[in-house]
Amino acid sequence: MKKLLVLVLLSVGCASATKEKVFNIKDYGAKVDGKTINTEAIQEAIDACSKAGGGTVLISEGSYLSGTILLKDNVDLKIEEGATLLASLNPNDFPPVEPFIDATGQFRGQCLVGVIDAKNVSITGKGTIDGQGKMFAPKVLKERIKKLGIKLKEPDLSGLLTDTNQYVSKTVKTNNRPFLVRVVRSKNIKLTDINLRQPAAWTLHFFQTHHFEVDGISIYSHANKNNDAIDIDSSTHGVIKNCTLDSGDDAICFKSTSPEPTTNVEVYDCKLSSHWGAIKFGTESMGDFRDIVVRDCFIHDTKGGGIKVLSADGAKVENILIEDIKMENVEMPIFIRLCERRLVYRNAKRKPTGSINNVTIRNIEAKVSDRDSLRMPVSTGFYFSGTPDHLLGKINIENVKVDLPGGATSEDAKRVVPENITEYPEFTKLGPTPAYGLFARHIKNLSIKDVSFSLRDEDAREEIVEINTNK
Repeated sequence: MKKLLVLVLLSVGCASATKEKVFNIKDYGAKVDGKTINTEAIQEAIDACSKAGGGTVLISEGSYLSGTILLKDNVDLKIEEGATLLASLNPNDFPPVEPFIDATGQFRGQCLVGVIDAKNVSITGKGTIDGQGKMFAPKVLKERIKKLGIKLKEPDLSGLLTDTNQYVSKTVKTNNRPFLVRVVRSKNIKLTDINLRQPAAWTLHFFQTHHFEVDGISIYSHANKNNDAIDIDSSTHGVIKNCTLDSGDDAICFKSTSPEPTTNVEVYDCKLSSHWGAIKFGTESMGDFRDIVVRDCFIHDTKGGGIKVLSADGAKVENILIEDIKMENVEMPIFIRLCERRLVYRNAKRKPTGSINNVTIRNIEAKVSDRDSLRMPVSTGFYFSGTPDHLLGKINIENVKVDLPGGATSEDAKRVVPENITEYPEFTKLGPTPAYGLFARHIKNLSIKDVSFSLRDEDAREEIVEINTNK
């Protein structure tokens, strides 16, 4: 993994090493007046910069309204401290770019900042990119369209819908909620120090992107639904470090909305808070997840899972290391789930049920939230489950301390957890377990060493319950 990091840093560093020319967007007509939509001026500066061989496109002093801009080869978009790239409030200013439909059946593709088929691109500076996400909520958007006197442009769904596609909601929805930053099929990408704020949907999305680095950025994303902080989607050779992320949905999510894998990624020294999952693998999981390390992170105030490792749509999840993690006020410290949902994305062929193997979790300290803030009546420290026909592989747990609220009754101790083999793989759908510490079932090889669970209140359940597991 150390060799991987050196290669990533060297390749990503090339994106800005030779940049000298500065292209100030003001010189191309950009205005700070709260009215002008500066999309054309900013894009003209970007195009000129790339055509000249590369350099810096500079945004400084004030807030600049804009629709979709696309960064090009060898461009560093530098947003200085005190400057903001602000999303336009006209939904027609965000044409779809490389559209797709996600697992929930939502049409995706719009964004404020896009990087499509480009190389050696960076976004730097201590300024802000703000998506004004609250203004894209359905009721607010409807009122604004009427006020603007415009007709909403309907997206072209041709080529996106086939008989093989299945969605959680069973229908396709078009909602005109742009991502904040979207990177597609690109190479040598770097984001440093930038502040990403309030997107209408996902915040930072890497799709089929190779050699990327995210260092020292800050994300606050609570303006709308499905507002993940960072999504690493069918992408490889990346580093995410020194970041502070606070999101209403997943904070860092490894996913694969295509059959291509997500591999060779390291996450470390990050501070994460989420209302769904701080570190998550899946649920969109057609392509494999391999050789991924998450270490030295602090997870706090997370209503969903601290760490979730999921294979639902055919992914082979293997060689995952999660170590040196501290959690405070989380609902479910570790949730590992293999199921047989098998959704299809991007018109790919349906895959057979996947697998989860060689997952090591060590050096973990976690304090579970008090009962009155839990989504389930009682909590469990670690919740691992395969299915009767598809067992989890090798899972190693070592040096773990979990503090739990307790409070379960003798009736809770008798509960039989449903299999739900084809449903959305979420612990809240499976419900409480008959164990307060570790519930594990359908596992070929489970290794537990130096694991302890403490209770703040009495609990009638067993500490550990294992069903159909080998040790």
